[in-house]
Amino acid sequence: MAKVKRMLWIVLGTLLVSYFFLAVCMYLAQEHLLYRPSKELDSTPKDISLSYEEVFFDAADGVKLWGWLVGKENARGTILYCHGNAGNITHRLDSIIIFHHKLQLQVFLFDYRGYGKSEGSPSEKGTYLDVEAAWKYLTETKKIPADTIFVFGRSLGGPIAAYIAAQKKPKALILESTFTSVPDVAQAIYPYMPIRLLSRIEYPTQKYITQIQCPVMVAHSKQDDLIPYSHGKKLFGLAKEPKEFMEMRGDHNNGFLNTGKLYTQKWQSFLDSCLIKK
Repeated sequence: MAKVKRMLWIVLGTLLVSYFFLAVCMYLAQEHLLYRPSKELDSTPKDISLSYEEVFFDAADGVKLWGWLVGKENARGTILYCHGNAGNITHRLDSIIIFHHKLQLQVFLFDYRGYGKSEGSPSEKGTYLDVEAAWKYLTETKKIPADTIFVFGRSLGGPIAAYIAAQKKPKALILESTFTSVPDVAQAIYPYMPIRLLSRIEYPTQKYITQIQCPVMVAHSKQDDLIPYSHGKKLFGLAKEPKEFMEMRGDHNNGFLNTGKLYTQKWQSFLDSCLIKK
């Protein structure tokens, strides 16, 4: 009996040490788990016969950022595009085709610090400084009126877009396949871990969306294999009117493509409703 008890204590001790070690690793490795930047440059708008301007601009802390301004200045509006956690802007040509070719919008894509040709390393605070710099570039350097800018965020770009939309006054905010907060997503993935105690990264989209004073569209797919559909519905519920919801089809990364014509039709309808209201 004593031998059995000793073995049980050894097993329990091993489990506790392993659990503690895993918790420490998760606490220290959060940036590595969340951000997946790439410096590999894939293609440019020129590859799809689009004129564009390659631009560099500085964040408030001096980090040099990189972006593309695609399309003509006399477009019906400008998209400030906040992309997801992986790759860089050279991997977003599919979206450029939709926004520019089909929706007749000028598109400004920029890379967060550490992504593409942007300097530095990504962090939550850093990405907020980055989107502030992108907004400043559009409104002050390019003199684009705030009330013609549509702020768009996909996945990780959602809270970043919501943050700047809460600070400024864009024409509208569009959130696609995004989450209520990082701890909410992580807790679902690791239900056995005290995520809310460990998390140093928040990205509280659900907080920012309650502060938005412009029209909002939320898009999410029931087949999203990374961020549950319930996150999109909760964000939609928290948003003030006027607001719209688009139910997409397909997985997390390809929902906007799998949704097909419905995607562009819903965007077109939302844009029209925003542009009619002066």
